[in-house]
Amino acid sequence: MDVPKGISRIRNLPDPSLQGLWDSIVINSDLKKQLHAQGVSNFTLRRKIPRSVLPLHGIILLVGPPGTGKTSLAKGLADRVARSFKGSKFKLIEVDPHVLGSSAMGKTQKAVSDLFSQTIAEAAGAGPIIVLLDEVETLATDRTKLSLDANPIDVHRATDAVLTQLDELAEKHPDILFVATSNFPDAVDAAFSSRCDLIVEVPLPNAEACRQILHDCLSRVGEVFPAIGAMAASPIFARCAVECVGLDGRAIRKTVANAMAATPEIAADPNGLTADILQAALKSAKASRTKGVAR
Repeated sequence: MDVPKGISRIRNLPDPSLQGLWDSIVINSDLKKQLHAQGVSNFTLRRKIPRSVLPLHGIILLVGPPGTGKTSLAKGLADRVARSFKGSKFKLIEVDPHVLGSSAMGKTQKAVSDLFSQTIAEAAGAGPIIVLLDEVETLATDRTKLSLDANPIDVHRATDAVLTQLDELAEKHPDILFVATSNFPDAVDAAFSSRCDLIVEVPLPNAEACRQILHDCLSRVGEVFPAIGAMAASPIFARCAVECVGLDGRAIRKTVANAMAATPEIAADPNGLTADILQAALKSAKASRTKGVAR
């Protein structure tokens, strides 16, 4: 089925392929509980209490460094919220903001308006929906930081359109929950942030979270390559986990993959990976990340 412009995917919820995402993101359990509760309350309160009493817009914003799992957490949250309402048929709509931009004056504004006022509104009329707005700063750019280059008037108008449509949808469609993400919260327009019902920072994993992520990664790879799984119980595992501190979850898992390609021989038979090679790879990854931050 063809999807409308600005939409990358539409899924029925609950979705078994998303069920594991929620558990795969290792963050503070109280934070997850707060997100889950906020998502559920969106669909229980907004139909029953007027916005003059509780001015809810149905927006959760996840902010934090790249690689911390915000998008996966958002998709996992959508599935978890849908499972909280047994018998209800939810949909997850994933927005692709990058296809909405245009160098022609006024076209970005029109594309944004059409996406919200037509596509999303029509979907909401058919039942409860959760909308993923990844990299929301692309749609709701901080207007105070725009330069005089690159058609700023159109960017201004596109952000205005987003805000106007969010207000319209909040008034007319209480069965919508937007889950937005941003790697650059300072680039998000303050008027958008003010409309968010909850803003949550998804931080880099702490030492214990790093240990859990590395252990999970090695254990699951170990289902195919047993020698790698055995590292999770090896004496050197603790030293490897220490080297993960300062890396995001994505980087930890990618570094395991890089270590499995340390030499052509290991790449041909990953069971040849040693804990020493893994530790060195993690140390190198952290050193590279530190240099990048220093720049």
